[in-house]
Amino acid sequence: MDNMTDITAWNELLISSEQLEEKINDAASIIIFIGSAAAYVAGHIPNSVHILPSDLTSGIAPAIGKLPSAEKLNSVFRRIGLHKNSHVIAYDDEGGGWAGRLIWTLDIIGHQHYQYLDGGLTRWQAEKRAVNSAAVSTLPVESNYNVTINTDLLITAEDIIAHLTDGKYHIWDARSAEEFSGKKVLAERGGHIPGAANIDWLDLIDNTRALQLQPLPLIKQQMDSVGLDGSKKIITHCQTHHRSGLSYLVGKLLGIPIAAYDGSWSEWGNRNDTPIEKI
Repeated sequence: MDNMTDITAWNELLISSEQLEEKINDAASIIIFIGSAAAYVAGHIPNSVHILPSDLTSGIAPAIGKLPSAEKLNSVFRRIGLHKNSHVIAYDDEGGGWAGRLIWTLDIIGHQHYQYLDGGLTRWQAEKRAVNSAAVSTLPVESNYNVTINTDLLITAEDIIAHLTDGKYHIWDARSAEEFSGKKVLAERGGHIPGAANIDWLDLIDNTRALQLQPLPLIKQQMDSVGLDGSKKIITHCQTHHRSGLSYLVGKLLGIPIAAYDGSWSEWGNRNDTPIEKI
């Protein structure tokens, strides 16, 4: 491995822009951009289909980031032409939060064929690769995909509360340090889940390399330094399980047992029966 710089060599879940360009016309793959309609229209990777971030969330307050219903997911995945054997290549324009959220969703419904485009649209455009506008994109043929939600993979507030004192889980809070400390409050109450460790999702992204991930060994060192060493299952969250889409993805890339609390701080911080710590 060359100096820990080529992270695509570390894990098959990652695909580079060079690798994607070679298989961009692969009929068995579905390239999915998760982001705003404006960004998609402005220019996306050829043959990409589009999913809005809101397609992946319930939108029900206060915990708006919870997994949506099977009916909503069926509508989304049928519209983009997903089949059981489809190979999904997920990307966004922000460094992996929404793409990771999609991969978490695919795990929940048992769809295991996927990769993450390292650096996403930002790297693709920085390398001056071809992009299309929505006006010239080919619409996919709708599928009859049938979603089955594995509720055993959904971590609830009650799950976390039940194991706060027995050390079953390590909690990874992917919010900012200000949110974690309680200085910045985006719910009725601020702070963090007792015993949680904080690594801001932005610290996982290399802004000098067109939003590619930091080298995985360096991320692992950072995780080890705050106790997220993989010796216990990690539960990650943020405010709405958007930013923690990336921390979830990183856990999978490192082969560490990881799950996500989709209620996140928008639920925990708006309940009056959840314990909270502040710094």
